Amino acid sequence: MERVKCLIIGSGPAGYTAAIYAARANLVPVVIEGVQPGGQLTQTTVIENFPGFPNGISGPELMENMRLQAQNVGADIRSGVAVAVDFDAQPYVVTLDDGTDISADTIIVATGAAAKYLGLSDETKYAGMGVSACATCDGFFYRKKVVAVVGGGDTACEEANYLASLASKVYLIVRKPFLRASKAMQERTLNNPKIEVLFEHNTLGLYGENRLEGIHLVKRMGEPDETRYDLPVNGFFLAIGHNPNSEIFKKYLATDETGYFIPRDESGVRTLLPGVFVAGDVADPHYRQAITAAASGCKAALEAERYLSSK
Repeated sequence: MERVKCLIIGSGPAGYTAAIYAARANLVPVVIEGVQPGGQLTQTTVIENFPGFPNGISGPELMENMRLQAQNVGADIRSGVAVAVDFDAQPYVVTLDDGTDISADTIIVATGAAAKYLGLSDETKYAGMGVSACATCDGFFYRKKVVAVVGGGDTACEEANYLASLASKVYLIVRKPFLRASKAMQERTLNNPKIEVLFEHNTLGLYGENRLEGIHLVKRMGEPDETRYDLPVNGFFLAIGHNPNSEIFKKYLATDETGYFIPRDESGVRTLLPGVFVAGDVADPHYRQAITAAASGCKAALEAERYLSSK
């Protein structure tokens, strides 16, 4: 069985940044890229909030640059998906989808989180052309335009209010006849003159020629007074939650009720298992930004270096 000093599970800003720092520390890291090499950013278009790119940069280009940088400083990047782990004793063992086992003295879990979608084929059709799962990332492109947000919780209300500071009009599409958000967030949303809450609405589909132009909606679906109509919008934002990719680790690492890792201390990356660290969106239910993921990848690699030096 192959044994490595540092095994990084997952790519994206957290995984690649961890690889850069670990490689420069002579940990000779091995990176298992996962089911989506480069992470969620490979599905975005222009990124304008990552420092160092005054004219913006595409998501795929940014992630390819990070990958090349990690390789150039000595990281061993491999395709594959971790399907099982054994953290009962050190060195820890990770099993890949091709049946390969790798043992490691330190592990950095940077498997990310995937935004939840409604499951409409149109969401894929208009990805990057009007459909987004991150208002903070893409809201700038909808200045003085009309947008819709799907969801009824705190995240949806936060994104609707954020978009209201940019867009001319925001529709909040809520499946239930009430908001699930905190009372303070409900009041803020309902009192925002730019936000119109559409209670008891479901999205049936999206439409548009070369990019998103509107939404097919139904009000009170299945009821005698069901109403179907089209709503013209320029942007459609999903805010119905994320699924952290933490399932195979739950036996060994603490998670919250949604599945996000709970770090053991203020470092944000150390876990209760010595030599096991977490980084990126899989441990971040709050910010989920490329820059915060990269920062946590840096911290995880530094902690891994310190851990190995102390042994």
